[in-house]
Amino acid sequence: MGRDMDRDLGRNRGEERRLSFGPGGLTRAAFLRLSGGAAAALAAGPAMATAGAATMDTRTMDKRPIPSTGELLPVIGCGTWRTFDVGDSAEERAQRAEVLRVLFEAGGSVIDSSPMYGSSEAVVGDVLAGMGARDKAFLATKVWTRGETAGIEQMRESLRLLRAERIELMQIHNLVDWRTHLATLRGWKREGRIRHLGITHYHSGAHDELEAVMRAEPLDFVQLNYALNDRDAERRLLPLAAERGIAVLVNQPFGGGSLLRELSPRPLPGWAAEIGAASWAQALLKFVLAHPAVTCAIPGTGRPRHMADNVAAGSGPYPDADLRRRMIAEAGA
Repeated sequence: MGRDMDRDLGRNRGEERRLSFGPGGLTRAAFLRLSGGAAAALAAGPAMATAGAATMDTRTMDKRPIPSTGELLPVIGCGTWRTFDVGDSAEERAQRAEVLRVLFEAGGSVIDSSPMYGSSEAVVGDVLAGMGARDKAFLATKVWTRGETAGIEQMRESLRLLRAERIELMQIHNLVDWRTHLATLRGWKREGRIRHLGITHYHSGAHDELEAVMRAEPLDFVQLNYALNDRDAERRLLPLAAERGIAVLVNQPFGGGSLLRELSPRPLPGWAAEIGAASWAQALLKFVLAHPAVTCAIPGTGRPRHMADNVAAGSGPYPDADLRRRMIAEAGA
C-alpha cells in the first residue's frame, strides 16, 4: 500500500544489547541472524529515475534473507490494492505493465495482491504474461474468506487469475478464519503449490492477535503496518519476528494517511542527503527499511514515476538510530 491510497487508508486504521527500535528492542543476536545473510547481497546504490520514468539507472536494490529459507528478497515491492484494480482498460493495463517494468529493472520482484482487490489479481496475471515476466515476480496473494472449501476454491481461482501453477507466498488476509486456512496452507506447501505461508493485517488494533499467532504457529511471513508515524510494530511485533525467524512485509509504509501529502510540499532537510534520499517518499521508505527485522516494503502504486521513486529507496545507506529520532521530530510524529 502506498501514496496512491493514503487518502483511503487514512480512515482505517553473552551480550544481548538492545538496539533502539522501540521499547521492546531487538537483541544483537537476532539482528545478526537477520542481517548477516543479507550483507553480501547489498547493491552499489539507489536506482535513480528520470523525470518521465522511461529510463532509469538499473543498479540492483538491496536484498534481505527470508529467515525460514535463506532466500534473498529485494527490499522494495509493489502493492496492488486499488492501484491495479483497473479491469479491462488497455490504457490502464499498459501503465501497470510499465510500473512492473520499472520494478523489475531496479531488481525488485515482490508483487502483493488479494481477492479483496477487485480485478488486481487478473491484471497482474495478464500483464506478467504479456511481458513474459512471470519468472521475475515473487507473487504474494491472500485467502480472504471463511471455511475450508471456500478457502480452497478461492485460492485455486487466485492461481488461475495470476496464471501461476505455484505461488511464492500465500497469506491469510487480515487473519480471517486463520486456523482453518493455516491447516490448508501447510498442506499446499507440502504439495509444492505454495513456497511460503503467512498472515496479514493492516491495523494496529489487530497487533495483539498477530502477536498471539506469531508466537503459537510456525510462519514464513507476517505482513503488517509500519511507518514513521505508525510505529506500534516496533514495540513487540518486529522484535518477535526477528526472534521467531519470520520475514516481514510492510504495508502502509507512508503511514496510511496524510503524512506523505503533508511532507511533500516541504523542502527536504539536509539530513536527506546523508541517506541518499531524493524525495520524502524515499526518506519514509528508508526509515522503514532501517529496521533490521523488515524484509520488504510494499508501497502500492499504479504510476511508473512513483514506482521509480520508490525503488530508488531500496539501496543503503539507511538512517541510524540518531537520524531516525531526527526524522520523527522533523515529521512531528
